[in-house]
Amino acid sequence: MSHWPVSNWTTPQQFVILGFSGWPQGLRVLLFALLLPFYLATLAGNLLILGLAVLDATLHTPMYFFLGALSAVEVAYTLVLTPRMLSGFLLPPGGQAVVPSTCAAQMGLFVALGGSECLLLAAMALDRYWAICRPLYYPQLMTSGLCWGLLASCCGGGSLLALGLTAAVFQLPFCHGGLVNHVFCDLPAVLVLACGNRDLQEWVLLAACLLLLVLPLALILLSYTRVLVVILGLGGAAGRRKAFNTVASHLTVAVLHYGCAMAMYARPLSSRSLEEDKLVSLVYINLTPLLYPAIYTLRNRDVQGALQWVVSPRTPGTVRQADGT
Repeated sequence: MSHWPVSNWTTPQQFVILGFSGWPQGLRVLLFALLLPFYLATLAGNLLILGLAVLDATLHTPMYFFLGALSAVEVAYTLVLTPRMLSGFLLPPGGQAVVPSTCAAQMGLFVALGGSECLLLAAMALDRYWAICRPLYYPQLMTSGLCWGLLASCCGGGSLLALGLTAAVFQLPFCHGGLVNHVFCDLPAVLVLACGNRDLQEWVLLAACLLLLVLPLALILLSYTRVLVVILGLGGAAGRRKAFNTVASHLTVAVLHYGCAMAMYARPLSSRSLEEDKLVSLVYINLTPLLYPAIYTLRNRDVQGALQWVVSPRTPGTVRQADGT
């Protein structure tokens, strides 16, 4: 329990997001100049994949439906976090003051989008499991209605968990002021400002990690383990190579996403260094979302073919044929 008087346990009138405001101005301007191209490239790459998944008829399959949905979530994720982080590099020292409702909205949107992405990656693993391990039943299993239902469940599940988690955090009493030592109102950075039973706060963070990280990751690992066993038993080298490349892309993205998330959130509050968390946030906010479209574009022949079809000159009336493999 906190040793502060109970009378001091109040919600601050405003939170101040410190970010990197204590760093020298020249270094902050340099970081802004370095990270702005990453932000623009991330938006362009994910919007490109989303556009191809919507406009190219040969990509109207469940796998690319989920890939387009994942890109849409990444675009929203980038728009929520990155502009405020970049603007913080250019503001005078002292941090950015925000009202509690804005701080809560930042946290809620971050958890909702991150949670939806975790669940979407699990849905993509389920799709690949059915496509490779149950190919005869796949068209009947993965219908358009089921795709939309899974997408709605992923987004709804992430949003409901974010709403409950954010409400639980901001109902806690605060006695350590409103200085958020992070680039946005992240869950651990706000929790350390709260008073009361620290064990309860640890359980809140543990429950969020269990629901958003551990359970979807277990499903993904089980699905891809079974998929890899089936791929190794395929007779044709071409089919085995194509299936393996697709699974490798999905698994790489899942490892990147869950690796960063578990490194950030699957740790006790008492063992955290918020300064280190801020540095790591530069990676998962700026670099990791940029790698996703690069991985899918570089390793996927269907996406490469759709992109070439869009940018290359062609005669009127020409219809592109699907790969078919």
